[in-house]
Amino acid sequence: MTEPTAYEQQAPPVCPRHPDRVSYVRCQRCGRPTCPECQRAAAVGVQCVDCVKQQAATMRSATTVFGGRVSDRPVVTLTIIAICVLVWLGQQVSGSLTSKIWFIPATGDQEPYRFLSSAFAHAPRQVMHIVFNMLALWLVGGQYLEPLLGRLRYAVLYLLSAIGGSVVLLLLAQPPSGPVLTWEDLGSWGTPTVGASGAVFGLFGALLVLNRKLGRSSAGMYATLVINAVLGFVIPSVAWQAHLGGFLTGCAVAAVLAWSHDRGRRRWQWPGLALIAVVLVAAAMVKYALAPDLGITFALGSGLL
Repeated sequence: MTEPTAYEQQAPPVCPRHPDRVSYVRCQRCGRPTCPECQRAAAVGVQCVDCVKQQAATMRSATTVFGGRVSDRPVVTLTIIAICVLVWLGQQVSGSLTSKIWFIPATGDQEPYRFLSSAFAHAPRQVMHIVFNMLALWLVGGQYLEPLLGRLRYAVLYLLSAIGGSVVLLLLAQPPSGPVLTWEDLGSWGTPTVGASGAVFGLFGALLVLNRKLGRSSAGMYATLVINAVLGFVIPSVAWQAHLGGFLTGCAVAAVLAWSHDRGRRRWQWPGLALIAVVLVAAAMVKYALAPDLGITFALGSGLL
Protein backbone atom coordinates (compact mmCIF):
# COMPACT_ATOMS: atom_id res chain seq x y z
CA MET A 1 0.00 0.00 0.00
CA THR A 2 1.45 3.41 -1.01
CA GLU A 3 1.56 6.17 1.62
CA PRO A 4 0.71 9.78 0.50
CA THR A 5 3.72 12.06 0.09
CA ALA A 6 4.27 15.19 2.22
CA TYR A 7 3.44 17.36 -0.81
CA GLU A 8 0.08 15.64 -1.27
CA GLN A 9 -0.77 16.16 2.41
CA GLN A 10 -0.03 19.93 2.43
CA ALA A 11 -2.89 22.26 1.38
CA PRO A 12 -2.06 24.97 -1.16
CA PRO A 13 -1.32 28.41 0.38
CA VAL A 14 -4.16 30.92 0.29
CA CYS A 15 -4.34 34.67 0.85
CA PRO A 16 -5.42 35.46 4.46
CA ARG A 17 -7.64 38.29 3.22
CA HIS A 18 -9.13 36.18 0.43
CA PRO A 19 -9.16 32.52 1.55
CA ASP A 20 -10.68 31.43 -1.75
CA ARG A 21 -7.59 32.53 -3.69
CA VAL A 22 -4.46 30.38 -3.92
CA SER A 23 -1.23 32.38 -3.82
CA TYR A 24 2.34 31.16 -3.94
CA VAL A 25 3.72 34.70 -3.63
CA ARG A 26 4.59 35.65 -0.05
CA CYS A 27 4.97 39.01 1.66
CA GLN A 28 8.62 39.95 2.19
CA ARG A 29 7.78 41.40 5.60
CA CYS A 30 5.50 38.85 7.31
CA GLY A 31 5.94 35.85 5.04
CA ARG A 32 2.20 35.23 4.54
CA PRO A 33 0.76 34.38 1.12
CA THR A 34 -0.69 37.40 -0.67
CA CYS A 35 -2.90 37.42 -3.74
CA PRO A 36 -2.39 39.92 -6.60
CA GLU A 37 -5.08 42.23 -5.18
CA CYS A 38 -3.32 42.45 -1.81
CA GLN A 39 0.22 42.79 -3.16
CA ARG A 40 2.07 46.09 -2.88
CA ALA A 41 5.39 46.70 -4.56
CA ALA A 42 8.33 47.03 -2.16
CA ALA A 43 12.00 47.83 -2.57
CA VAL A 44 12.60 44.08 -2.82
CA GLY A 45 9.70 41.83 -3.86
CA VAL A 46 6.22 42.65 -2.59
CA GLN A 47 4.50 43.29 0.73
CA CYS A 48 0.93 42.58 1.74
CA VAL A 49 -1.49 45.44 2.24
CA ASP A 50 -1.67 44.82 6.01
CA CYS A 51 2.09 45.23 6.44
CA VAL A 52 2.07 48.39 4.34
CA LYS A 53 -0.65 49.90 6.55
CA GLN A 54 1.15 48.86 9.73
CA GLN A 55 4.41 50.37 8.52
CA ALA A 56 2.71 53.63 7.52
CA ALA A 57 1.09 53.92 10.95
CA THR A 58 4.44 53.61 12.74
CA MET A 59 6.36 56.00 10.49
CA ARG A 60 6.71 59.57 11.75
CA SER A 61 5.44 62.26 9.39
CA ALA A 62 8.04 64.66 8.05
CA THR A 63 7.96 67.98 9.90
CA THR A 64 9.35 71.43 9.27
CA VAL A 65 12.02 72.97 11.47
CA PHE A 66 9.25 74.67 13.48
CA GLY A 67 7.21 71.50 14.00
CA GLY A 68 4.61 71.79 11.25
CA ARG A 69 3.75 69.02 8.84
CA VAL A 70 5.57 69.25 5.53
CA SER A 71 3.29 70.00 2.59
CA ASP A 72 4.10 70.48 -1.07
CA ARG A 73 1.20 72.79 -1.93
CA PRO A 74 0.26 76.13 -0.26
CA VAL A 75 -3.35 75.18 0.36
CA VAL A 76 -3.94 77.80 3.07
CA THR A 77 -2.62 80.64 0.93
CA LEU A 78 -4.66 79.55 -2.07
CA THR A 79 -7.77 79.31 0.12
CA ILE A 80 -7.27 82.81 1.55
CA ILE A 81 -6.75 84.24 -1.94
CA ALA A 82 -9.87 82.47 -3.20
CA ILE A 83 -11.97 83.82 -0.32
CA CYS A 84 -10.68 87.37 -0.83
CA VAL A 85 -11.38 87.25 -4.57
CA LEU A 86 -14.89 85.86 -4.04
CA VAL A 87 -15.64 88.50 -1.42
CA TRP A 88 -14.34 91.25 -3.71
CA LEU A 89 -16.53 89.99 -6.55
CA GLY A 90 -19.45 89.92 -4.13
CA GLN A 91 -18.72 93.54 -3.26
CA GLN A 92 -19.11 94.43 -6.94
CA VAL A 93 -22.54 92.80 -7.01
CA SER A 94 -23.83 93.96 -3.63
CA GLY A 95 -23.03 97.47 -2.55
CA SER A 96 -24.00 96.71 1.04
CA LEU A 97 -21.63 93.76 1.49
CA THR A 98 -18.64 95.98 2.23
CA SER A 99 -20.37 97.74 5.12
CA LYS A 100 -21.44 94.39 6.56
CA ILE A 101 -17.89 93.12 7.02
CA TRP A 102 -15.62 96.16 7.34
CA PHE A 103 -14.14 97.09 10.72
CA ILE A 104 -15.17 100.23 12.59
CA PRO A 105 -13.86 100.88 16.13
CA ALA A 106 -17.26 102.24 17.16
CA THR A 107 -19.04 98.94 16.47
CA GLY A 108 -16.36 96.34 17.18
CA ASP A 109 -17.69 95.58 20.65
CA GLN A 110 -21.17 94.89 19.29
CA GLU A 111 -19.98 92.90 16.27
CA PRO A 112 -16.56 91.42 17.13
CA TYR A 113 -16.47 89.26 14.00
CA ARG A 114 -15.48 92.43 12.12
CA PHE A 115 -12.00 92.27 13.69
CA LEU A 116 -11.35 89.37 11.30
CA SER A 117 -13.89 89.68 8.49
CA SER A 118 -12.45 93.03 7.39
CA ALA A 119 -9.22 91.27 6.41
CA PHE A 120 -11.03 89.37 3.65
CA ALA A 121 -12.59 92.46 2.05
CA HIS A 122 -10.95 95.15 -0.07
CA ALA A 123 -11.79 98.53 -1.53
CA PRO A 124 -14.45 97.61 -4.11
CA ARG A 125 -13.47 100.36 -6.59
CA GLN A 126 -9.69 99.96 -6.31
CA VAL A 127 -8.61 96.79 -8.07
CA MET A 128 -4.93 97.39 -7.31
CA HIS A 129 -5.73 97.20 -3.59
CA ILE A 130 -6.58 93.52 -3.77
CA VAL A 131 -4.00 92.80 -6.48
CA PHE A 132 -1.07 94.08 -4.43
CA ASN A 133 -2.25 92.34 -1.26
CA MET A 134 -2.80 89.00 -2.96
CA LEU A 135 0.53 89.22 -4.78
CA ALA A 136 2.37 89.89 -1.52
CA LEU A 137 0.41 87.10 0.16
CA TRP A 138 1.40 84.64 -2.54
CA LEU A 139 5.08 85.60 -2.67
CA VAL A 140 5.74 85.84 1.07
CA GLY A 141 3.14 83.42 2.40
CA GLY A 142 2.52 80.82 -0.26
CA GLN A 143 6.07 80.57 -1.57
CA TYR A 144 7.97 80.86 1.71
CA LEU A 145 6.19 80.95 5.05
CA GLU A 146 3.57 78.26 4.53
CA PRO A 147 6.12 75.61 3.43
CA LEU A 148 8.41 76.75 6.25
CA LEU A 149 5.83 76.62 9.06
CA GLY A 150 3.30 74.06 7.86
CA ARG A 151 -0.34 74.78 7.14
CA LEU A 152 -1.78 75.02 10.65
CA ARG A 153 0.89 77.30 12.13
CA TYR A 154 0.84 79.47 9.05
CA ALA A 155 -2.96 79.81 9.22
CA VAL A 156 -2.73 80.83 12.89
CA LEU A 157 -0.05 83.39 11.99
CA TYR A 158 -2.25 84.92 9.31
CA LEU A 159 -5.44 85.02 11.38
CA LEU A 160 -3.79 86.43 14.50
CA SER A 161 -2.00 89.07 12.41
CA ALA A 162 -5.32 90.08 10.82
CA ILE A 163 -6.95 90.41 14.25
CA GLY A 164 -3.90 92.21 15.63
CA GLY A 165 -4.14 94.80 12.89
CA SER A 166 -7.74 95.59 13.83
CA VAL A 167 -6.92 95.65 17.55
CA VAL A 168 -4.09 98.18 17.19
CA LEU A 169 -6.31 100.27 14.90
CA LEU A 170 -8.87 100.26 17.71
CA LEU A 171 -6.29 101.12 20.38
CA LEU A 172 -5.03 104.14 18.41
CA ALA A 173 -8.51 105.40 17.52
CA GLN A 174 -9.87 108.25 19.62
CA PRO A 175 -13.50 108.14 20.82
CA PRO A 176 -15.35 111.44 20.36
CA SER A 177 -15.17 113.77 23.33
CA GLY A 178 -17.98 116.09 22.25
CA PRO A 179 -21.56 115.64 21.07
CA VAL A 180 -22.12 113.24 18.18
CA LEU A 181 -24.73 114.42 15.70
CA THR A 182 -23.45 112.96 12.44
CA TRP A 183 -21.23 110.09 11.41
CA GLU A 184 -18.37 112.52 10.71
CA ASP A 185 -18.41 113.60 14.35
CA LEU A 186 -17.02 110.20 15.31
CA GLY A 187 -13.68 110.90 13.61
CA SER A 188 -11.27 107.98 13.77
CA TRP A 189 -13.72 106.15 16.04
CA GLY A 190 -16.08 105.82 13.09
CA THR A 191 -13.61 105.32 10.22
CA PRO A 192 -14.21 102.02 8.37
CA THR A 193 -11.27 99.91 7.16
CA VAL A 194 -10.96 96.88 4.89
CA GLY A 195 -8.08 94.91 3.46
CA ALA A 196 -5.63 92.10 4.10
CA SER A 197 -2.74 94.54 4.53
CA GLY A 198 -2.58 94.08 8.30
CA ALA A 199 -2.30 90.31 7.95
CA VAL A 200 0.23 90.67 5.12
CA PHE A 201 2.36 92.94 7.28
CA GLY A 202 2.16 90.23 9.92
CA LEU A 203 3.74 87.88 7.38
CA PHE A 204 6.45 90.48 6.75
CA GLY A 205 7.23 90.67 10.46
CA ALA A 206 7.24 86.91 10.85
CA LEU A 207 9.61 86.53 7.91
CA LEU A 208 12.12 88.90 9.51
CA VAL A 209 12.02 87.09 12.87
CA LEU A 210 12.17 83.58 11.43
CA ASN A 211 14.95 84.43 8.98
CA ARG A 212 16.97 85.86 11.84
CA LYS A 213 16.45 82.63 13.76
CA LEU A 214 17.55 80.56 10.76
CA GLY A 215 20.48 82.82 9.93
CA ARG A 216 19.03 83.84 6.56
CA SER A 217 19.18 87.28 4.97
CA SER A 218 16.10 89.53 4.81
CA ALA A 219 17.78 92.46 3.08
CA GLY A 220 15.13 92.75 0.37
CA MET A 221 12.30 92.82 2.89
CA TYR A 222 13.64 95.87 4.74
CA ALA A 223 13.27 98.03 1.63
CA THR A 224 9.70 96.77 1.15
CA LEU A 225 8.81 97.62 4.74
CA VAL A 226 10.29 101.13 4.54
CA ILE A 227 8.43 101.88 1.29
CA ASN A 228 5.12 100.65 2.67
CA ALA A 229 5.64 102.50 5.94
CA VAL A 230 6.22 105.77 4.08
CA LEU A 231 3.18 105.19 1.87
CA GLY A 232 1.08 104.62 4.97
CA PHE A 233 1.75 108.20 6.09
CA VAL A 234 1.72 109.82 2.64
CA ILE A 235 -1.53 108.29 1.31
CA PRO A 236 -4.46 109.38 3.51
CA SER A 237 -6.61 106.32 2.80
CA VAL A 238 -4.00 103.82 4.02
CA ALA A 239 -4.61 102.51 7.55
CA TRP A 240 -1.03 102.49 8.83
CA GLN A 241 -2.32 101.56 12.29
CA ALA A 242 -3.51 98.19 10.96
CA HIS A 243 -0.16 97.68 9.23
CA LEU A 244 1.63 98.36 12.49
CA GLY A 245 -0.65 96.07 14.47
CA GLY A 246 -0.33 93.23 11.99
CA PHE A 247 3.45 93.62 11.87
CA LEU A 248 3.85 93.55 15.65
CA THR A 249 1.50 90.58 16.00
CA GLY A 250 3.32 88.67 13.27
CA CYS A 251 6.63 89.34 15.02
CA ALA A 252 5.18 88.08 18.31
CA VAL A 253 3.80 84.90 16.73
CA ALA A 254 7.10 84.22 14.97
CA ALA A 255 9.03 84.86 18.19
CA VAL A 256 6.98 82.16 19.94
CA LEU A 257 7.55 79.73 17.08
CA ALA A 258 11.28 80.50 16.93
CA TRP A 259 11.77 80.15 20.68
CA SER A 260 9.85 76.87 20.85
CA HIS A 261 11.19 75.20 17.71
CA ASP A 262 13.40 72.85 19.75
CA ARG A 263 11.68 69.58 20.64
CA GLY A 264 12.18 70.23 24.33
CA ARG A 265 10.23 73.49 24.14
CA ARG A 266 7.70 72.57 21.48
CA ARG A 267 5.02 71.76 24.06
CA TRP A 268 4.89 75.49 24.88
CA GLN A 269 4.23 76.48 21.27
CA TRP A 270 0.44 76.39 21.31
CA PRO A 271 0.07 77.87 24.82
CA GLY A 272 2.30 80.74 23.66
CA LEU A 273 0.14 81.38 20.59
CA ALA A 274 -3.01 81.18 22.73
CA LEU A 275 -1.50 83.78 25.07
CA ILE A 276 -1.09 86.19 22.14
CA ALA A 277 -4.76 85.72 21.26
CA VAL A 278 -5.75 86.38 24.88
CA VAL A 279 -3.67 89.55 25.00
CA LEU A 280 -5.34 90.85 21.82
CA VAL A 281 -8.82 90.15 23.16
CA ALA A 282 -7.99 91.67 26.54
CA ALA A 283 -6.56 94.83 24.95
CA ALA A 284 -9.73 95.34 22.90
CA MET A 285 -11.96 94.75 25.92
CA VAL A 286 -10.03 97.28 28.02
CA LYS A 287 -10.24 99.89 25.24
CA TYR A 288 -14.01 99.50 24.99
CA ALA A 289 -14.38 99.52 28.76
CA LEU A 290 -12.57 102.88 28.97
CA ALA A 291 -14.37 104.40 25.98
CA PRO A 292 -17.39 106.60 26.72
CA ASP A 293 -20.82 105.17 26.11
CA LEU A 294 -22.27 107.22 23.27
CA GLY A 295 -25.76 105.90 23.94
CA ILE A 296 -26.71 105.68 20.27
CA THR A 297 -27.23 103.01 17.65
CA PHE A 298 -25.20 103.13 14.47
CA ALA A 299 -26.62 102.54 11.02
CA LEU A 300 -23.40 101.49 9.30
CA GLY A 301 -22.38 103.74 6.48
CA SER A 302 -25.57 105.78 6.46
CA GLY A 303 -25.32 108.06 9.48
CA LEU A 304 -26.79 107.80 12.95
CA LEU A 305 -30.15 106.62 14.25
